Amino acid sequence: MKKIVVASGKGGVGKSMLASSLALLFSKSTKIVACDCDVDAPNLGLWLGVTDYDEREKISTSEKARVVNQKSLDDEVLEVCRFGAIKKVKGKYVINPLLCEGCGTCKILYPEAIEIKPVRNGELRVKRTKYGFPLVSGQLFPGETGSGKIVEQLRKKAEEFEHDVMILDSAAGIGCPVIASIRGCDYVVLVTEPTPSGFSDLKRILEVVAHFDLPYGVVINKWDINPRFSDRIRKWAGDEFLGEISYDRKVIDSIVNLNPVIFSDSKVVDEIKGIYEELRERV
Repeated sequence: MKKIVVASGKGGVGKSMLASSLALLFSKSTKIVACDCDVDAPNLGLWLGVTDYDEREKISTSEKARVVNQKSLDDEVLEVCRFGAIKKVKGKYVINPLLCEGCGTCKILYPEAIEIKPVRNGELRVKRTKYGFPLVSGQLFPGETGSGKIVEQLRKKAEEFEHDVMILDSAAGIGCPVIASIRGCDYVVLVTEPTPSGFSDLKRILEVVAHFDLPYGVVINKWDINPRFSDRIRKWAGDEFLGEISYDRKVIDSIVNLNPVIFSDSKVVDEIKGIYEELRERV
């Protein structure tokens, strides 16, 4: 079974658009499962035309502290929490759940006064798409932490489905959910755009990919908005250059109408199919 993750250092470069297209193209010849690992802002489903899910499961991947014995506390506890979650309000010590990271420091120092309890901080969603493959998505609840652990649970859920290829749509950046998405994969598709910030962030995420010693390919989206800069990235990528996608407003029309790009009459369709064929050769 092959795991292909689509990632990017910068947001808004077309990562989910490409991931959805690759999922649809792979599904024509093999069994796949698609994973939306951007649990802070999942949108792979939108690129596949999915607006509702067949299953939803609330999960707990983090903990928070709460006060259970006021008498065992003193004002020194106010200096314990590095996140500033503990305050004294009207003579009582309270813990702000939105600031608490569940680190447990307060519990160690005041074991009789503090309790650490699991919290339901997100949910997993499953949709059996009309294209013949399941989509597994996750959502971190507002104000909660633990996005990386939710991605890990999401991937375990995806493994329950029979598949030969798993397509993972990572979050943008280099944080915990990105690391959880990339780790253990067979190939990384790195999407960028021809801008200084896009190129800089591409180099940053490449450091993460290199840490796990994974093969990768670079895709330049909207290459024609800055051909000179695109040429610079292309030369820099060398043998790891995977392909490029033009700018086309029909791509925007596709997401607005919840219609997969690959089924549109956009000029990018043939370009994406070319990237798909090259990717098949590499994995």
